[in-house]
Amino acid sequence: MMNMNCRLNGPARLMLVSDLDYTMVDHDAPDNLSLLKFNALWESYYRHDSLLVFSTGRSPITYKPLRNQKPLLTPDITIMSVGTEIMYGGGTDMIPDLGWQQFLSHRWDRAVVVEETNQFPQLTPQLDVKIIYSSGIALDVLPKGAGKGQALAYLLKKFKFEEKLPHNTLVCGDSGNDAELFSLPQVYGVMVSNAQEELLQWYAENVSDNPNMLHATERCAAGIIQALGHFHLGPNVSPRDFKDFRKCKVEMSSPAHEVVKFFLFYERWRRAEVEKSDEYIQNLKPVFHSLGIFVHPSGVELPIHQCIDSLAGLHGDKQGKQFWTWVDRLSLVQIGSNAWLVKFNKWELCDNERQCCLTTVLMSSKAEVPDAFTWLHMHQTWLDGLEIKEQERWLF
Repeated sequence: MMNMNCRLNGPARLMLVSDLDYTMVDHDAPDNLSLLKFNALWESYYRHDSLLVFSTGRSPITYKPLRNQKPLLTPDITIMSVGTEIMYGGGTDMIPDLGWQQFLSHRWDRAVVVEETNQFPQLTPQLDVKIIYSSGIALDVLPKGAGKGQALAYLLKKFKFEEKLPHNTLVCGDSGNDAELFSLPQVYGVMVSNAQEELLQWYAENVSDNPNMLHATERCAAGIIQALGHFHLGPNVSPRDFKDFRKCKVEMSSPAHEVVKFFLFYERWRRAEVEKSDEYIQNLKPVFHSLGIFVHPSGVELPIHQCIDSLAGLHGDKQGKQFWTWVDRLSLVQIGSNAWLVKFNKWELCDNERQCCLTTVLMSSKAEVPDAFTWLHMHQTWLDGLEIKEQERWLF
């Protein structure tokens, strides 16, 4: 049996299972704000001890362009093609679950299904199949044992066998092919406010009185965040909701939160969403050690305080542009009584051009100041063979 989850040593605090199109991703919101809010929340407070699962009708082929278009996080597990494929990971390193493939192949001949469906509308279902209608346009013909619900049930069974059953599971959806997710026992469910009519009807007929099921008043990822708070599953205030980080008081400050908070300030500074003030820059300097070094992806090493000084001159250089930053796959390891090693992918999106750096930060906590951290060293390398922009060599 393949080890399902090498990232966590024990059961996840939360497993969040979400559909993508019009659930996690709002295609009617070009600023992707609710998705970016979710990203900041997840990487700050959940990534280190929870599991993110995408459950989508998209195939691996159609999933890839969505990742290139939207600021999606990398999930721990991806359920694709309406539950017919389970992949571990969600980036370029996805590994299929062979046991699930073998389970679905029993009494299933895809060639026969294709041949029969080509004769539609005369098709009379007589194979061992399941037909799912969703979004008003999609008709999926699947193996009888497939579907988003069955795929998740399979994962939960494997987690239980490995003694890693998550403490809580939240499922999120908007269309008919998500209904099976809400039918599983002992899960919390959220139907986003923009749900399709077929799911609204199913909800009214089946689970409208279920206290573990929420019909959110918010769209897409904002509805998911709403559910986290409604069911008391963990923090539901994103760092993006804080307008002034100098007044930001949180219950769960950590190196992860500090990383997310810094890059949000970096984004807002360059978008001129904070005032141009020397006070901001001077307040940043104590956060970075006076002898700290920043290693740019080009290999150039610079004093980290020099980089902070350079940042002062770029206030508003991205004003009026679609410029966003977010971190992904954040992991942290405590390597001493007051030392942390933080690793993550740092993304920038500017007018549809994307770049990403694998970033490693060494931090220390301050004994004299609770929940305060000092950045000692920062090292970045380009991902995906991205070219170095010489004029931006200093950038974080």
